[in-house]
Amino acid sequence: MAVECVDPERDAIILVDVQNDFCPGGALPVPEGDKVVVALNGLLQRVRAFTVASRDWHPPNHCSFTPQGGPWPVHCVAGTPGADFHPDLTTDRLAHVVSKATRPDEENYSDFEGTGLADLLRKRGIRRVFVGGLATDYCVKATALDAVKHGFETTVLEDAIRGVEVQPGDSARALEEMKRAGIRVLRTEDLA
Repeated sequence: MAVECVDPERDAIILVDVQNDFCPGGALPVPEGDKVVVALNGLLQRVRAFTVASRDWHPPNHCSFTPQGGPWPVHCVAGTPGADFHPDLTTDRLAHVVSKATRPDEENYSDFEGTGLADLLRKRGIRRVFVGGLATDYCVKATALDAVKHGFETTVLEDAIRGVEVQPGDSARALEEMKRAGIRVLRTEDLA
């Protein structure tokens, strides 16, 4: 496959929820979630683009938590070590951070939901986004699908994502759904 050139004026990289609680040892670990860090760091070293990172930034009584009747264990509570970005992630290249699901009654999987991200990208002249992070079958999928809805050409970076896999095959089904929506799937080494 030919190498695709990233345009620093028109392209953005979106790093979805590369947080301690989603990595091994965290409160809601994605299997091999820490493996995305190597691929993303390599990309950030090679490629210049507007880079955004998202984070779950939940209040302690968030509606998605099992004590409040939600489906997930308590995770990524704002200001806790679990909500911090993975310590090996190259954060000095981040131009912007979006926090999502910040209200107790608000569940947001997409980086675009309630964050103003679409407007921010448009104001910068961004036309195309490259998405990596956690988790394939939830926040990566929701972010990529919303990017398309907001009119951005969207590519998911297959070697820079991992899934929760609540049900076996969830990640593969998520990738197929994204492809059907017109989202391309590449690897970080395909970009220069």
